Amino acid sequence: MRLVLVGPPGAGKGTQAEFIAAHLSVPKISTGDIFRANVSQGTPLGVEAKRYMDAGKLVPDEVTINMVRGRLAEPDAAEGFLLDGFPRTTPQAAALDKLLADLGTALDLVMELVVDDDEVIRRLSGRRTCRGCGKIWHVEFDATTREGVCDRCGADLFQRDDDKAETIAERLVEYAHKTAPLVDYYGAQGKLVGIDATGPVEDVTVRAIDALRSYGG
Repeated sequence: MRLVLVGPPGAGKGTQAEFIAAHLSVPKISTGDIFRANVSQGTPLGVEAKRYMDAGKLVPDEVTINMVRGRLAEPDAAEGFLLDGFPRTTPQAAALDKLLADLGTALDLVMELVVDDDEVIRRLSGRRTCRGCGKIWHVEFDATTREGVCDRCGADLFQRDDDKAETIAERLVEYAHKTAPLVDYYGAQGKLVGIDATGPVEDVTVRAIDALRSYGG
């Protein structure tokens, strides 16, 4: 099965992608992994991407798409894959459709993890990071024994700027503007299925796999 996972920040895409890819026995492919591989290996695309990243600029779609093309052409993706973090915009989605057509295939399904903004802010703003070992805790879901102190190493915890409510709200606005239109794009193709992403991780996974089974996955 060839699957794309979409959803707002904090929806649990990374976690669910691992479980779903394992269930389907396909590789989980994220743009982050692709970028790191190309940069670390010093490929021409990696060198070009690093030039933009070092300058604090967004990597152009053309570079990203060519990286994705290379990854999807690898043998382990021949029978299927799960894309996490790509596409992020409708132009990228159209480019992915063309890329797959060039490879003689197409997407089977796009799964949207549905969660409201208030829940996203609750999830992300509660995260606390250890200054010592880097472990991420959560004031509600994974609290430490002593407030503000890491149970693992005893160092202080802090809230990253990315996890502050005002920053999260800005990210959600950007998501609504750039990425949410993918829902309409894939809905029009009849390839979209929405999953309630609230509640325990295990429950969300069960819903996702149940939905996949109804589509033959």
